[in-house]
Amino acid sequence: MLQEESDLSLIIAQIVQKLKGSNLYSQLERQAWASLQRPEIKLESLKEDIKEFFKISGWEKKLQNAVYSELSVFPLPSHPAAPPEHLKEPLVYMRKAQGSWEKRILKSLNSMCTELSIPLARKRPVGEQKELLNKWNEMGTDEPDLSLFRPVYAPKDFLEVLINLRNPNYENGDSLSFRTHLGLIQVPLKVKDIPELKECFVELGLNIGQLGIDDSTQVPPELFENEHVRIGQKVLAEQDSAAAQQYIRQGSPTALRAELWALILNISSQPEDVLYYEQLKTNVIQHDLLVDSLIYKDVKLTASNDDYYFVFEDYLYQVLLCFSRDTSVLSHFAFNSASPPKSYIRGKLGLEEYAVFYPPNGVIPFHGFSMYVAPLCFLYHEPSKLYQIFREMYVRFFFRLHSISSHPSGIVSLCLLFETLLQTYLPQLFYHLREIGAQPLRISFKWMVRAFSGYLATDQLLLLWDRILGYNSLEILAVLAAAVFAFRAVNLMEVTSLAAAEKKNHLRELKSMYLDDIVKIHGLFWLF
Repeated sequence: MLQEESDLSLIIAQIVQKLKGSNLYSQLERQAWASLQRPEIKLESLKEDIKEFFKISGWEKKLQNAVYSELSVFPLPSHPAAPPEHLKEPLVYMRKAQGSWEKRILKSLNSMCTELSIPLARKRPVGEQKELLNKWNEMGTDEPDLSLFRPVYAPKDFLEVLINLRNPNYENGDSLSFRTHLGLIQVPLKVKDIPELKECFVELGLNIGQLGIDDSTQVPPELFENEHVRIGQKVLAEQDSAAAQQYIRQGSPTALRAELWALILNISSQPEDVLYYEQLKTNVIQHDLLVDSLIYKDVKLTASNDDYYFVFEDYLYQVLLCFSRDTSVLSHFAFNSASPPKSYIRGKLGLEEYAVFYPPNGVIPFHGFSMYVAPLCFLYHEPSKLYQIFREMYVRFFFRLHSISSHPSGIVSLCLLFETLLQTYLPQLFYHLREIGAQPLRISFKWMVRAFSGYLATDQLLLLWDRILGYNSLEILAVLAAAVFAFRAVNLMEVTSLAAAEKKNHLRELKSMYLDDIVKIHGLFWLF
């Protein structure tokens, strides 16, 4: 009991400390001083009167939402005596694997830099700055020569690293449970089984209505849709982040989704937020980074060739170029197993006082990175708001899809959950695919690492991301990937190769399939 109270006190202290540095704290302070002029504020009951003023004026709700937002990204509880690196990742072999992977990425980036004789960063000449500023909203029309640039890595490269991941405390065959695990991921992590998933995702039960299914043309709107929309409007009127997160577990009405997501992520477009975005834009205009070319290349290779997203090419450049300069993103490395790469001023290699993080946000984009942004362009058309939403989605969720960790929503756990579900509940299919050299994870990994962006139709993808936000978890990605295989099980039993598994059964292209067609998303766990 004392330990729990101590942990709670520590969490409260850390959240208070973080909020003290926020703009909300300054606003609350100003409002408190201004309230002293109000006649209902009495000196003898000052504290209670100001609390009541905050409650009536809506500032109490804003503070509650800010605290709830911080709790959503707060690291999992750890022992008070644990060293700081345990907050990033408690398992030593995971930290070492992530460190080795980062060295490979940096080596690839530095090799490209040397081969092309291009500096990591340079200040743009005045003429170039003016040109970029003039075409800021038309960057998609620019056709720079990117033929010599290559993605630093692709998801398939990352998968090979995860396949070779091992816990050195286990010798081959040491663990009974892992002697029987025949998948590609061979690390002993605890993942949920179907009963635990049902308990965790109880709102996806067969007896609970879901948007995306129960609002179809075959179902009268008065049975579910009308009431669900009415409740959503009430949640927005109350401006309660926790209520919005609970509500969205059953899916969000299209007209309310943008506001609901912003409420859950505690994003409000204040003038200072717009100013911050403009400062990032100025940094892009003034300085050219090597990663800019990687961003251009990635957008050209992915979103620009996508029927849904090619129209948002300009937005993608704007958001991703600004994101690369945003040093506030560095704060998420406190609970991310990864560490931001460092670069040194020329001639000062190894001297820490001359070290800088590169890129400034500490995130090196990989092949497909722009697809984390693309679906959000359907919801937000104001660049600074779009940027804020993406940044918050990244530091809450997406970073876990390309870093090595033991977190339940980390990509290693998702891969293991996917393989465990298939091997446990569809053993014949799993063994068949394994025998013909078509390990299911080699097909599904690219779906999960991109959170299905580019693989599901956008309206279906947004329904899926509703659930990610609603449950504050990425585990639904692994369940959906397994459910796709369950839905295609009969056809997959007939294939004889990996290529045939992808081609014949449309596993390469899911956009023509709907969530309700694939898995009846409200009954995901009843497929097994």
